[in-house]
Amino acid sequence: MEERTRAYLRGRFGDHYRRTDPLPPPDAHEREWGYIPWTDSPGETMVRHQSLLDMGDLESFLARERPRHVYFSAGRYADPGAGSMSAKDWRGSDVVFDLDADHLPSVDPTQATYAEMLAACKDALFRLLDFLEDDFGFDDLTIVFSGGRGYHVHVRDEGIQQLEREARREIVDYVRGIGLDLDGLVTTEMRGNVTARTLRTEGGWGERVHDELLAFVDEVESLEEDRAMERLQELEGIGEGRAKTIHGAIEENRAAIEDGNMEAGGPGIRKLVEAITGDVIEGQNAPIDEPVTTDTNRLIRLPGSLHGGSGLAVRKLPRDELAEFDPLVDAVPETFVGHDITVEVTDSGEVKLGGDSFTLPEGVTSVPEYLGVFLMSRGRAEKGQE
Repeated sequence: MEERTRAYLRGRFGDHYRRTDPLPPPDAHEREWGYIPWTDSPGETMVRHQSLLDMGDLESFLARERPRHVYFSAGRYADPGAGSMSAKDWRGSDVVFDLDADHLPSVDPTQATYAEMLAACKDALFRLLDFLEDDFGFDDLTIVFSGGRGYHVHVRDEGIQQLEREARREIVDYVRGIGLDLDGLVTTEMRGNVTARTLRTEGGWGERVHDELLAFVDEVESLEEDRAMERLQELEGIGEGRAKTIHGAIEENRAAIEDGNMEAGGPGIRKLVEAITGDVIEGQNAPIDEPVTTDTNRLIRLPGSLHGGSGLAVRKLPRDELAEFDPLVDAVPETFVGHDITVEVTDSGEVKLGGDSFTLPEGVTSVPEYLGVFLMSRGRAEKGQE
């Protein structure tokens, strides 16, 4: 990044902070703060181990320093400005979840557009919220668009503040479906001399598997018998003989399957549920970034700040507005809307931003400022002479 570009972005970030109020977290004075300035060094250098006492008033600090990135800690401390973690005296931490489009197994960053990556990440966010709200029953959730490639969710329920790393890792394993198998989803009881297995259908992963099972049964019932047999044999571990057994159980004992009875039709239904369980775990887990959630000292982006790698706003999102949120429109800062600037595009291509689509050739061109800031922040353009 050229010095002219860096100076321009730093100045305009400062203009944004002078007209925008940041959104500090609860107990802001007990948290460590950090930021990355606009420097000309090859890499980004984090300034951390700061407290609000060190920085002063947050609004004045942001307007004065005009940082490239701003962070605060998930943890709360007696002395957040101490120079080592041991000296800070940890008091507790939020549980923070990070979804990044680059880490989604369904996304190829070399092929997907930025808009496609963000859409896939929002789908994963809804799955994560389903786990947090329904399976765990968490109430105090803050949802944030990161300003970059994904979303953060801060859980601040009182009961989780003291969880150590290992307990947090168990939460990670659950939402990612790690170590989950069919045995953990069934209840077993003896009925006389017979072992009876029933799929848990009242919630959690068991309900997800049961819903998928019933959807699959509906599909099989809608097919002609020959095609139904072919469809059953498409599942791993199910051959022609077992497919006949399963098809017979579906025809004769649909009600038992709806009740989660895994003994209907003998071992065939158990094999069917086992095959479906793998698909459900793969398709419905939330692929969060494990180190973020397990780290009790993690620094995370400040809502209301700007992301120095995109020029977009880090946005706190009301739960009921999440479905309609479009980051490429709703996270464009008002500061950068309404006038054009000159940039020199170094990485040509199509960009969707602010509700419009732009095809950009290499070279000097005039673009809306929000697009120019986006391109410069992402290293796709330099500031041109006005």
